[in-house]
Amino acid sequence: MASRSSSALASEAGPSASTATPIDDSATMSHHHHNYNNDISEQPHGDFNRAGLVEQGMPQPEHRDDRKAAGAGDGSAEDSDGDEPKFPHFQHDLPWSQRSWAYELKPFRGMYYDVRRRLPFYRTDWTLAFTRPENYWTQVTSVIQMYFLNLMPAIAYVLDMYHRTNGSYGINEVILASALAAIVFPIFSVQPLTIVGVTGLINLQNYTVYNIFVGYYGFDNMKYLRIQAWSLIWGAAFHFIAAIFNVCDFTRFITDMTTQTFGFYVGIVYIQKGIELLILEYIPTEESPDLDNATGWLSVTIAILFTVSVYLVTAIGKTRFLTLSIRRLFSAFAMAAGCLFWTGFSHFPDYSLRRIPIERLPITRSWYPTLDRSWFVDFWNIELKWVFVAAPLGFVLFVLFYFDHSVSSIGAQARQFPVKRPAGFHWDFFLLGITTLVSGFLGLPAPNGLVPQAPVHTESLTVFRQVNVDDDDNDDALRQRRNESTDVDDASSDVTRPGHGADKAADPSVAQEKPRPSRKISPKRQHVITDRVAEQRLTHLVIGLLTLGTMTRPLLVCLGLMPRAVFAGVFILVGWDSVESNSITKRTLSLFRDRRLDSYVPLPSRKEEMEGERAGTLGNDVVPPEQSDPLLSVPKKKIALFVGIQWVFFALTFAISQTIAAIGFPIIITPLIAFRYYLVPRWFTPLELRILDAPTAEADVVLASLGHEADQVTGQGIRIARDCAGMAGSEYGRMKTE
Repeated sequence: MASRSSSALASEAGPSASTATPIDDSATMSHHHHNYNNDISEQPHGDFNRAGLVEQGMPQPEHRDDRKAAGAGDGSAEDSDGDEPKFPHFQHDLPWSQRSWAYELKPFRGMYYDVRRRLPFYRTDWTLAFTRPENYWTQVTSVIQMYFLNLMPAIAYVLDMYHRTNGSYGINEVILASALAAIVFPIFSVQPLTIVGVTGLINLQNYTVYNIFVGYYGFDNMKYLRIQAWSLIWGAAFHFIAAIFNVCDFTRFITDMTTQTFGFYVGIVYIQKGIELLILEYIPTEESPDLDNATGWLSVTIAILFTVSVYLVTAIGKTRFLTLSIRRLFSAFAMAAGCLFWTGFSHFPDYSLRRIPIERLPITRSWYPTLDRSWFVDFWNIELKWVFVAAPLGFVLFVLFYFDHSVSSIGAQARQFPVKRPAGFHWDFFLLGITTLVSGFLGLPAPNGLVPQAPVHTESLTVFRQVNVDDDDNDDALRQRRNESTDVDDASSDVTRPGHGADKAADPSVAQEKPRPSRKISPKRQHVITDRVAEQRLTHLVIGLLTLGTMTRPLLVCLGLMPRAVFAGVFILVGWDSVESNSITKRTLSLFRDRRLDSYVPLPSRKEEMEGERAGTLGNDVVPPEQSDPLLSVPKKKIALFVGIQWVFFALTFAISQTIAAIGFPIIITPLIAFRYYLVPRWFTPLELRILDAPTAEADVVLASLGHEADQVTGQGIRIARDCAGMAGSEYGRMKTE
């Protein structure tokens, strides 16, 4: 950060530097005198340059007139269906390149602007759920899909936590924790699309702390809950400090390299937990002494059948079979239908499967804790030394939640979703601290961001349309198909006719053939586009209320009928979905691809790239448009190096998760952010990084809360003349200046 204006920094970088979005002069003049009660200057976001590497002399996009932007005062902020995101831009909410450290750490600045930026939309966040009939069906399917997708993995972790913590956490604690987050966040958060609940990472944290204090210090279950309460109190305090002093702004430094590594780790942990649940089916216990090989193999069969069937039904949504609405219906209800069907499968026929002693979900009394205690934990009844021992546990929890919640929040507002209402990272992180504090008081597993489910929630609220392709593209396709049709007809006529050319004309015995009628070609070709996101708060709140209602006796009894194998299948399914779609998986497989079967243009070397920059011949279209996969342009050794770094950090994180020091795994994955920023640019050119990596927080609605300026994602872009995306990092900038 610098206290100078962007124009001054741009002049230092040279004529080829990218310029930041123009800011009101009054904002620059009042850089050291910020008054929160200033008048707002309404300006649409989304005009910051994202092009990456721009040719010298290429004009930057002109900014639309401020009068065209919607303002909070004219009521147009309520319209979220325009072509561009429209939300208030405040005069003293400075962009990243103009911020000093004093401004960046100013208390409550980020929270204040988060709330004020979103406040004009709050009323319509509720009313749009009722005033847009075309969104009704999307909202209903989203509630059903996310209710099961949020609840089933959380309950699956009950089986693991209940077993590993000797009943300290049970079904009611997990349901109440999930409901707490799903009710608080849609009402009070800035971004209601961010879905929060009980995750496998907090499960890992909980049973590791249990193993330490119960196994090594002889704590009983109640004393364990007290030390847990203090760790959550400390963690909440760190949340509040981070939110107040705007630490969430540094989320802008996170790139896909880090988030994909973390997402891959989370997916593998899900799969691991599913396998562990199946292994338990083979081991008799005091509560279930009748478990044997028949139990184990039946459980494995149910888990595999559940996973494969739900996966295949969900995959229908990605095919071209049936209509778009039916495909979406299959994808939305696959999880719910799978849970119901395979639970019923385990109960009949009565004379065979039902007689096998399969393990089912343990339930307790409705609305009561699992242990014989009150809901409020008496955390004060503990020695003073343990209060301070809990402080580092709270800090580790804070690091985990900071990273996990930031990644899930960005995932819910990812670049592929047309989200138009602004995010609020600072306020939402403060709110997460409140739910963490309440969880400590009540003896609940603390809820946090759901990384695998976050993008699914937004996708479930996304409205897709099947429309005709653009006329130019359609005409080219039709022309190509007609030419192919003509070539085929000519070739077939030459082969089947007895004469050709002059021979045919000279042979009177050959009858003149009638010209073949040309084949009918569909005048229009269609494809599926993302139309809009039904941004509102009601569906998330309904999910929370349904989750809370699950604690009633009838629904608890129904849950108690579900076999543990179904929850193992849920783990494996959710984990595999995260692993399959991860770039680490795809790029690792690409290393074995035979490139001799593909046509591609290799990227220039670092020397050629810099020479092209100096000569002004390095254009924006580095990868030709006819090349469908830009990854083909990157040398395999560079792909292997990039993916290898991710594999190393994943392996270290996963390895420590298997030890008694598992609570330290956030300390392993978080340094990857700094590693990516300072060291990775030594080994890759900006063109290679442009293909291999990208800023995770690059959507306009996300950057509104993190300092704007998509071309300043790493804070170095304005000083790196050719690296307008800011993805090369500081090392490349130093090499250029030298």
